Amino acid sequence: MDEEVRMLISGFVVKDKKRFVRISFTRGKAYAEGIVPDGIIERSEGFNGEEILKLEKFIRVHKEEILAQAKEINPIRSWLRE
Repeated sequence: MDEEVRMLISGFVVKDKKRFVRISFTRGKAYAEGIVPDGIIERSEGFNGEEILKLEKFIRVHKEEILAQAKEINPIRSWLRE
């Protein structure tokens, strides 16, 4: 991964009584989307297999930090600022 990879974290999402956070990685036109706390990339384009494994490892290692950041996200407050 030579170019800069950017990361975006959602607030908590609830689906089928399960709480999780969506996380996206972008690098140019490449993207990868995953979920926390599962630590898996669900879909991607432009990242190779080795890079996906590294992103999944990053998610697992930094799971607690990612979840803490997601707790701070307030979509209503962000929406009202627009």
